[in-house]
Amino acid sequence: MPLIDFNSVAKQSAEAWKSSVVGKVGPANVKVLRMDAQPYAEETHDYNEGLLVLDGQLRLQVGPETIVVEAGQMYLALAGTAHGVLPGSHGTLVIIDA
Repeated sequence: MPLIDFNSVAKQSAEAWKSSVVGKVGPANVKVLRMDAQPYAEETHDYNEGLLVLDGQLRLQVGPETIVVEAGQMYLALAGTAHGVLPGSHGTLVIIDA
């Protein structure tokens, strides 16, 4: 069974906000990326997306609401829910999607 060190993969990434697929579980992709305090444009998907913060903090804009996701927490962006990343997000983010 492969061992994956998410923090190491994220730190080795030359480009922030560019995810790398590190594995699949059933139909779901498991991705990791490095957040660098810059905002990321709003997006909407036709599938659920789990946003799991390993270290640091993810600041999301979901409609009129600001959601802060701390290390050890996951935000589940349901299919069809527009969400954007606010400035100040930093650390390691794991994304689980289909």
